[in-house]
Amino acid sequence: MLPLNVVTNDGEVNDPEALERGLRALSEIGVEGVMIDVWWGIVERDGPRKYDWAAYREVIDMIKDAGLKVQAVMSFHACGANVGDVVEIPLPDWVLEAGKKDPDLFFTDQYGYRNPECISLWADNAATLAGRTPMNTYKDFMISFRNTFKAELGTTLTEIAVGCGPCGELRYPAYPENRFAQKASQWRFPGIGEFQCYDQRSLLSLSRAASEAGHIEWGGSGPHDTGGYNNLPFETGFFRYDGGSWDSEYGSFFLSWYSSELVNHGDRMLEMTKRVFDKRGVTLAIKCAGVHWWYNVRSHAAELTAGYFNTRAGEFVSERDGYAPIVRVCKKHGARLNFTCVEMHDSDHPWYCYCGPEGLLRQIRSACARFDVPFAGENALCRFDQAAYDKIIKNCAGEGNDEEMWREGTMLPPMACFTFLRFNAELFSPFAFESFRIFVQRMRDETGLLDTSIGNTSDEEASTEDVDEISSESRVQLGL
Repeated sequence: MLPLNVVTNDGEVNDPEALERGLRALSEIGVEGVMIDVWWGIVERDGPRKYDWAAYREVIDMIKDAGLKVQAVMSFHACGANVGDVVEIPLPDWVLEAGKKDPDLFFTDQYGYRNPECISLWADNAATLAGRTPMNTYKDFMISFRNTFKAELGTTLTEIAVGCGPCGELRYPAYPENRFAQKASQWRFPGIGEFQCYDQRSLLSLSRAASEAGHIEWGGSGPHDTGGYNNLPFETGFFRYDGGSWDSEYGSFFLSWYSSELVNHGDRMLEMTKRVFDKRGVTLAIKCAGVHWWYNVRSHAAELTAGYFNTRAGEFVSERDGYAPIVRVCKKHGARLNFTCVEMHDSDHPWYCYCGPEGLLRQIRSACARFDVPFAGENALCRFDQAAYDKIIKNCAGEGNDEEMWREGTMLPPMACFTFLRFNAELFSPFAFESFRIFVQRMRDETGLLDTSIGNTSDEEASTEDVDEISSESRVQLGL
């Protein structure tokens, strides 16, 4: 993954000389390509349909010259409110202005806080953006991207991932850190987060669903006993392990509605993206979030507020695979599912958070295997230690290859792709880069994921020279 600010907010390439050397160094050790966020807030910053692709053209030309491929993320969200967001890139000013006129354009929590990180999925088809709907606006943006880079589609540009929510992930903004908006609600790990369904459009949808279910009394608001962003499950009436409202007829209704609205949004986004890039030779993808805290309790509280109805069996709620509906949407549109946590062990986290990144990863990979959907992985945190590398390689290689495992559905095929987070100053320090070079070599030798015709891993002297040429000042700038 390239730096979040490889293109600045003003539409300039951030230190192109250092970027070029870094790309060349990655190519020479056998890396296949890079991922780049294509920020809505940068490209269309000057007004509706005023697209500025100049800096992205310069970056993609550099990537192409280095012999690398590109995964382009259509980033229709803001940067600055989540883990790893070290820069601030807001939505376009004209979108934020539209939000002042129509506050329900943004997700809203029970306290009335409007989150300007991304547009609410309930506003997908509301003509509030200078006469266009958000879906029309996203489509126009991607058509402009397609027309600008049509020569690279299918060759240099091999994957288009469409952002479907905060961090580009298909989820609700249930756990924002909001370090750049200090008056906003502040989530901290391992808080359960909050439901984001208190704008007028979402409440209208909830009311309609409650009426159809024959319980009009369920449609006036979200659950009343869910606590706040930083509560723990056992501190609330809704999420407590035994006897919580999640495990009730009402809880099942609300969580089914809340999660299905998210899945439908992903379906709409992928369908639109497929129409824009059909027959262009690119792989389509969406990304799910790795909400691994409280995974090992029955209510899966943090996943529920994020929109994943993934629970163990209870009195009223049967055991549910909250990710299978998303995988089915990927299957429907021929898309790849991107997921994180590939480097994590359960033991990396405090025991009292009941984290389960290993089980969560296995669950989602198993769903992808069942529906024959390609699975692509990422590491959640930027790590260069051997334990993380070993875990990534083990996961990428898959598990099991005998006929009995195939019949039982317990085999996990190799990942389709792995993207390392992140191209930054630490990566290009001599020690880290040498360990990363060995990691890339092992990925090729032990997983078969890398194209052996790409790069020249024996040419260590050249790659080291490129790393050394990146000045300390440039390293700091690239790692902003």
